[in-house]
Amino acid sequence: MANNTNKKICIVTGGSFGIGEAVCQKFLEQNYHVINLDIKINPKQSTAIEWFKCDMSNTADITMNVEKAITNHGRVDALISNAGIHFSGNIEDTSEKDFERVFSLNVKGAITATKAVLPIMKQQKQGVILYMASDQALVAKTNSFAYNLSKSALASMAKTTALDYAQFNIRANAVCPGTIETPLYHTAIQNYVNESGVDINLVHQEEAALQPLGRLGKANEVAALTYFLASDDAAFITGSLQSIDGGYTAQ
Repeated sequence: MANNTNKKICIVTGGSFGIGEAVCQKFLEQNYHVINLDIKINPKQSTAIEWFKCDMSNTADITMNVEKAITNHGRVDALISNAGIHFSGNIEDTSEKDFERVFSLNVKGAITATKAVLPIMKQQKQGVILYMASDQALVAKTNSFAYNLSKSALASMAKTTALDYAQFNIRANAVCPGTIETPLYHTAIQNYVNESGVDINLVHQEEAALQPLGRLGKANEVAALTYFLASDDAAFITGSLQSIDGGYTAQ
């Protein structure tokens, strides 16, 4: 693809489904050229969103794809590090293999993508890096040892990266969604129902009732916050953890 310098360039990891899909769509609507790094393609996604097949747990694959984006477009204005997987289990129930699977995607993938965009952002003297953390970067939940740890790591990365690269006018923040209705949420609920035999409608009702606002969040609401943090309106916001959780962590 030809270099398209008249548009800002946004790279979204794990942008095919759920929050990532909503983020891709939001930035597209705001006239960004969007590049989605994901192992799977979403056939319903706009063809205006450029999809690079990428295993976000594979360091070489991530580096190659980000470098391809930079070669093609000459710049990166925003990296939305969104790719992630959920895993349920306490510390004893989490095998070394399970732990490495969660961390290689949720954390190492984010580290690799960040390292890959920083040289061009430093050269540009501007850029925004946003990590899709979780309410679990702020509070603990039961049976969530590895996932909770991985999201806390992303929150830490947002803060350290913000301080280290402020001199280059590069901002970094973490978005901390609560319970958002996405394919990841539905998979987690289905797994719980399969194990426990509890009525699925009851589980959905209970999840909604746990939120002070009495409902689950929507992916497009998270995308709206993400876009705001990438925009010039948020030019003085860096190193922050931005909750979007219906009041859950305020309790």
